Amino acid sequence: MRAIRTAMLWLLATVLLAVAVPANWAQHNLIRADGYAALAQRAAADPELQLAVASQLSTQIVSMAGEGSGVNPAVVRAVATSYTRGSAFPGQFAQANRFAHRWLFTHRVRSEVDDQGRWVIDVAPMLSDPAFTDTLAEFNISVPDAIPVPLTEAAPDWARPGALKPASTWGPIVAIGAALLALVFAVATLWSSRRLGRGLISLGVSGLLVGAAGWAGAEVGRGRVDEVFDQLTTDARAAAQALFGTVLDSLHSWLTISLAVGGGLVVVGVIATLLGGLRRAS
Repeated sequence: MRAIRTAMLWLLATVLLAVAVPANWAQHNLIRADGYAALAQRAAADPELQLAVASQLSTQIVSMAGEGSGVNPAVVRAVATSYTRGSAFPGQFAQANRFAHRWLFTHRVRSEVDDQGRWVIDVAPMLSDPAFTDTLAEFNISVPDAIPVPLTEAAPDWARPGALKPASTWGPIVAIGAALLALVFAVATLWSSRRLGRGLISLGVSGLLVGAAGWAGAEVGRGRVDEVFDQLTTDARAAAQALFGTVLDSLHSWLTISLAVGGGLVVVGVIATLLGGLRRAS
């Protein structure tokens, strides 16, 4: 009976851990605006993302200048490329992504920002950088307070303003709740185990299972993300692929911690079991 109870407690602890790890990662890095901005800032070091953003900024400058302005697209592109390789770009790219984050996770951005209700990003902070001052002044171009640039070709339901608002509401509750319950059932598993070492080994196996399953799930999900990328504009798709790589690296680091902690618990459990056996033998 005790063995069945311990097995059930271990199973519940494992399932809750499998929920807690990705939920807390998502809350910290995606749902939380500061976490998402930090990921975007890290992704800004990717050369492919820099080229994609430079292309979009060049397009916006040429568009604002209008026909007959004499703007040389090649010169503008060179200026934009130099800017995206500079030290100011990562922070401003992160700031621009806060607008895209507010679009999805809050109701503070109206769909009228784009006449088709498409998901947008505000590139005004980047074009306001001193790197563009001389170029914009030469053609008498003034940067408005906001320059919303569509990220999607159409307006899919998942990219509507506030589409992910429920995640911002329930995300913290699920993340904290799952973590606390996982801890409770982990302690209960140790209490129910006849041997501390055996209990630690079983919890270590839980960490290893969650980490390994998470890695496998991330690789399976990588292919399905391409379906979402297909709905993005050309420049946005290139930038999103680079950003997704950074997101995946972040998730992998959390899963690696789960594997490391799980492996550590197994080692400690084995040592505790051996020491317990030696003590009983003596």
